[in-house]
Amino acid sequence: MKTLPWAARGVAAVSGVVLAGALLAPSAVAYGGPDPKAPAKHTTGKKAPAKKKAPAKQAPAKPVLKEQQGGQGAGGKCVTSRDVSSTVVDYSGSGLFETVFRSATDDRGHAFLNDSRNPGVWINLALLPGAPKCVYDTALSVTEENPGHLFVTVLASNGTLHQAVCTSSSSAPFTPANLATACAPGFTQLADTPV
Repeated sequence: MKTLPWAARGVAAVSGVVLAGALLAPSAVAYGGPDPKAPAKHTTGKKAPAKKKAPAKQAPAKPVLKEQQGGQGAGGKCVTSRDVSSTVVDYSGSGLFETVFRSATDDRGHAFLNDSRNPGVWINLALLPGAPKCVYDTALSVTEENPGHLFVTVLASNGTLHQAVCTSSSSAPFTPANLATACAPGFTQLADTPV
């Protein structure tokens, strides 16, 4: 069988052009197939009436709550999503340098505080007077002094913010035994929370 070199070169050239076109074309053009969501085309020449598109539904920021009772689900139980926040003392002149404070919520609306100097101990913030029963979110900030102040802010299920200011010192980490004293008088509702 006789080989035709000009035919082999022609096939290689055509293949190269097709490959280059596929690589350079945008994916929408390369797809080129029918849109499965597009309305069917009619051959009668009449246009189908335009359908109104339903507005896109957005996922709620928090899970939909049973019975929507201000964060309280069936049986008065709080149902939320989990949240975490942290802050660290980064002033090297402080005895609290590199101390990390963390807060977290569980899916039942309980809020907890952790002091890195007391690893593995998570203190339920419900120990503090004025703590909301159903917490959606937490935020922390800390001052750099020794003693300093740890600001614990929580978002209650009804949309109000509550804040506790705790005195933090390098001599003693926060524990369940000393938190109420360190954070006296406890949580107070912030005025004019935009709910």
